[in-house]
Amino acid sequence: MKAFELSMFVTLELAHRFMKVLVVGGGGREHALAWKLGQSPKVREVFVAPGNAGTASEATNVDISATDVPALVEFAKTNAIDLTVVGPEAPLVAGLVDALEDAGLRAFGPSAAAAELEGSKVFCKNLLRTADVPTADYQTFRNAGDASRYIKDKYPEIGDPAPVVVKADGLAAGKGVIVCQTREDALEAIDRIAAQKEFGEAGNELIIEERLMGQEASVLAITDGETIISLPAAQDHKPAFDGDTGPNTGGMGAYCPTPIVDEEMFEKIERDVLVPVVHAMKRARKPFKGVLYAGLMLTNKGPKVLEFNVRFGDPECQPLLMRLQSDLFDILVAAADGRLAEIGQLDWDERPSICVVMASEGYPGSYEKGREITGLAQAAEVPDVKVFHAGTKLDEGQVVNDGGRVLGVTAIGNSISNAKLQAYTAVQKIRWPGAWCRKDISDKAL
Repeated sequence: MKAFELSMFVTLELAHRFMKVLVVGGGGREHALAWKLGQSPKVREVFVAPGNAGTASEATNVDISATDVPALVEFAKTNAIDLTVVGPEAPLVAGLVDALEDAGLRAFGPSAAAAELEGSKVFCKNLLRTADVPTADYQTFRNAGDASRYIKDKYPEIGDPAPVVVKADGLAAGKGVIVCQTREDALEAIDRIAAQKEFGEAGNELIIEERLMGQEASVLAITDGETIISLPAAQDHKPAFDGDTGPNTGGMGAYCPTPIVDEEMFEKIERDVLVPVVHAMKRARKPFKGVLYAGLMLTNKGPKVLEFNVRFGDPECQPLLMRLQSDLFDILVAAADGRLAEIGQLDWDERPSICVVMASEGYPGSYEKGREITGLAQAAEVPDVKVFHAGTKLDEGQVVNDGGRVLGVTAIGNSISNAKLQAYTAVQKIRWPGAWCRKDISDKAL
């Protein structure tokens, strides 16, 4: 290599090494993303908008709402941000990635059109049917009256078992899905979603689908619309209480990998779910770039899709990134630039990881904020543990709860049982009035 060519190579490499990244969002997923991106030797500075008390200690928080698209674009332009990573679904559906790209900025995440895969459950189900991807049988409705008549015709007697799931079509912060046991449960769910509009405009349409039985699993993949890199399977815990009882939540904990998804099943999910959906989105002229998250039920007839999300799951993101050894910045930039094929296989820590969510008293219902959290420093001293903040903020220098899901205590260990022990050892050191968590995260794997 000639001297001037070497000099140019070094200059370009140095220019590439010191990048500025903006992570949009303020939950545990965004704390994990900021933490992992900050480990890249190519990243000079990480900003998080709006962030939380945890991101404040590892990045620079920016007081901009995750859904304030004009302000986020202006910040990215003014600060010469090299990569914006959009965490939550709402700004993706609102078109943040489109706005950033229109401004000549690099962004990781799907367009608003592609984000409809999560933004509309009706669109998602219809696409799955078109692509012949296995999913539950379903019916869609535009009003409570038609939906109620359907249930009454199908289950005519009071007290009839009605193993169905009623879902609001739009975004409902993970709460617009109601699992029903009886005819009365279903009618009440329809009333809440479509008549009382408990979840707002998300209930302008609704889906009633058969209830699938089995264990749930999540398989996430990063794609640039052409190449797909699948991530190890994880298992979330949606119901609030031990033994998968109680109301659905945004997720009370997760672990990775999950033994129930063996190599044969993983390949089947890639072949029968992920690849057909990417192709179907391209045919629908909504090419997908970003994280494709398949929420699956592993039935006795094989894996079936419960839902698709268009971003990293929270809390699945935390144990996944705890194990990732490849440079996350390189991966996301390659996906954003349409050259994911250059990345090759990712490197993973072979040890399993588990995330336990600590929540506020009353969640997923109403809860009090502003309660001081203690023991974080002691928890951080537990070996192989990282405490990711979700619903926290700083109040006069003190960390207080500011959401329903407050912390994601994440540990890695030589076995799932060892990772669980480390995570719950750290959990026991953290206190605030009303703090609680499930005690059985990862037990299904054991």
